[in-house]
Amino acid sequence: MSTIERFLSIFLLIVISSFFSMAEISLAGARKIKLQLMAESGNKKAKKVLNLQNNPGNFFTSVQIGLNIVALLAGIIGDGILSPYISPFIKNESIVFLISFLLVTAFFIEFADLIPKRIAMIYPETVALLLVNKMVFVNGLLFPIIFFFNGIANIVFKIFKLSYAREDNVTYDDILAIVNAGTLSGNVKTQEQSFIQNVFELEERWVSSAMTTRDDIIYFTLSDSEQEIKDKIEENPHSKFLVCEDSIDSIYGYVDSKFLLSKMLKGEFSNLQNLKEISNRNILIIPNTLSLSEVLDRFNATMENFAVILNEYGHVVGLITLQDVISTLMGDLDPLNQEEYITKRDDNSWLIDGLTPIEDVKKVLNIEHFTEEDTYETIAGFMFYMLKNIPKKGASVEYLDYSFEVVDVDNFKIDQLLVIKKLKSTHSGEEI
Repeated sequence: MSTIERFLSIFLLIVISSFFSMAEISLAGARKIKLQLMAESGNKKAKKVLNLQNNPGNFFTSVQIGLNIVALLAGIIGDGILSPYISPFIKNESIVFLISFLLVTAFFIEFADLIPKRIAMIYPETVALLLVNKMVFVNGLLFPIIFFFNGIANIVFKIFKLSYAREDNVTYDDILAIVNAGTLSGNVKTQEQSFIQNVFELEERWVSSAMTTRDDIIYFTLSDSEQEIKDKIEENPHSKFLVCEDSIDSIYGYVDSKFLLSKMLKGEFSNLQNLKEISNRNILIIPNTLSLSEVLDRFNATMENFAVILNEYGHVVGLITLQDVISTLMGDLDPLNQEEYITKRDDNSWLIDGLTPIEDVKKVLNIEHFTEEDTYETIAGFMFYMLKNIPKKGASVEYLDYSFEVVDVDNFKIDQLLVIKKLKSTHSGEEI
C-alpha cells in the first residue's frame, strides 16, 4: 500500500470512528420525552431512535464492534506512517517510531473521538436523527456478530439479575431539574417555575395549610336575626357563609351571600324559616387528612367550590374554598397573598404570620427542610414542635442560619414571628 493510500485509509478510518462516536453519545443521550413528541407529530426518524433506545444491547454492541475494528485497522495501517517525515531530523529509530505513534494517536483522539462526542453531547437529538438510518443499516449488516456478542451479554445480565433496558421513569425531581435549568437559561420565567413547583406541592400539602381555621370562620345560626346576618355580611364580605343550627359543630348547610342579600332587598326574608329554605344542604364535608390535590379532586367530582373540614372527632376545624386552593397554586404569582403572611423588613429579616404554611417559609428563607416537618403545617407548628410547650412572647428558636422569635401571641396562638438571618463576620468567622 502506497503512502497516499495509507493516508487516505487513515482519513477514512477517522470518519468511520467519528460516526460511531457521535452515534454512541447522541443515541444514548437523546431525550426520550423530546423524541416522543417528535414521533407523535409524525417524525419517523424519532420513532427509529426510540426503538434503538429500547434495545440498547444491539445498538451498543454494533458501536463497540465498529470502534474496535477501526482501532485495529488504524494500528496496522498507521504503523510508522509518519516515520519517513521525522527520521531526517531524528536518527534514533525508536524515538521516531514513538513520535509517529503519538501523533497518529493524538489525531484519532481529537478528530475521531473528542470533537465528535462533544458535538453529539451538545446536539443529541439533532445528531441522533441525522445518523439513525445509517445506524439501523449497520445493525442489519452486523446482525450475526451482534447476535453472538449481545447474547453472551444477556446471559451475564441474567446471571446477575440485571435489567436489560434502562428505566426512563420521570420523577418530580427530574421535572423540577428541567424547569430549573430552563429558568437559568431564560427559557422559563421565574413565575412559571414557581407555578410548576406549586402544582407538584399540592400533593404534599395538607388541606390545613390553606384552610380558614375554626376561629376565623364567620357563620350564621338559625337563631340569628336579620340585622345580625346583615352585620356579619357587611363586616365580612364573603361569597358564601356556613349555616349552623346553634354552634359551629352543628352544621346545617351553607348560603350564598348574593342570593341572601337579594332576598333581603326584596323583603322576602324573615329570619329562621327563610334561612332554612335558602340554605344548601348538600354541603361538601371532608376529613382533615386530605392533601390539597385530593381536595381539588373532590371539588371537581362534586362540582362544588366550598367544603367544611372535620377532624377525627367530628369537630369543625376549618373550611376551604376552590379559591383557597387556586391561591396556593398561584403562590408567588399572587403578590397580595404573599404579603399577607410574609413581610420582608430588609435583606436579612422577615415578619411572618404564625399561620404561614411551612412550604412558603421554606421558599422565602431558602431552607430545604425543617425538622420533622411532616408533623406540622405552619411556622407556628414548627415553633410548638421545637419549644415543646405553649410559646410566649419573646420565646426564640435557633435553626440553621436563622433565629425565630415570637413577637406576638393572641390567646395562646402565635400571631407573628420575627425571623433574622445570622451573618458571619468576615474577620473573625463568628456569627453576628
